[in-house]
Amino acid sequence: MATEATGTQAIERAAQLLVRVVESAEPPSIGELSEDSGLPKSTTSRLVSALERQGLVQRLGERGRLRPGPVLLRYASRDASQTLIELAAPSLRRLADASGETINLAVPGPGGVEHLAQEDTAHFVGVTDWVGRRVSFELAANGKCFLTFGGAGCLQSAEIRANGYATSIDELEVGLTAIAAPVLGANGVAVAALSISGPTARLRPRIDELAPTLKNEANSLSLQLRGAA
Repeated sequence: MATEATGTQAIERAAQLLVRVVESAEPPSIGELSEDSGLPKSTTSRLVSALERQGLVQRLGERGRLRPGPVLLRYASRDASQTLIELAAPSLRRLADASGETINLAVPGPGGVEHLAQEDTAHFVGVTDWVGRRVSFELAANGKCFLTFGGAGCLQSAEIRANGYATSIDELEVGLTAIAAPVLGANGVAVAALSISGPTARLRPRIDELAPTLKNEANSLSLQLRGAA
């Protein structure tokens, strides 16, 4: 009976910590969770490690702040992804009309950027279907948005944060350029990103021209998502 009681207590404590991580406005640290819960730091660390092994929480960067893990994110994204795609459709169409290039909607996944929807380029050169493809955060413009705005790890670039958009020029593939802007949740974390991509020779000279329109559409989608939440 004592073992059963101890096991139940550990489950309750772990559940309480998980709720705190999910409901925190900013990703908490182990120390903050320990202080808020009244548990010893060693106990908190042990319980968080168990949650992490099951994919229920994940650590951000070297400081180890905590956010909901890939299991919870995948579950939450089942219905949310469809809502996001529906809300983003007009923005994708407007950006495609304005740029003539390929437009994508992407979200941060457990192993990289995941592309949910696309509007194709008006040109013959540059047509690539990104939907369903996963690429590394570091090389993709939308991935850099997630890294910088907290959707997939630690902060990466003060310049990207200041500009409000990120670029990838000949990084993912030679001859390919992309520009992306984050779609921010109520807590300021990037939950998605809109991107424009095309051949470097055609798109790179237009980055300054297209960035304001891209940022406006990403901001508009951010506001819509908060209203739909």
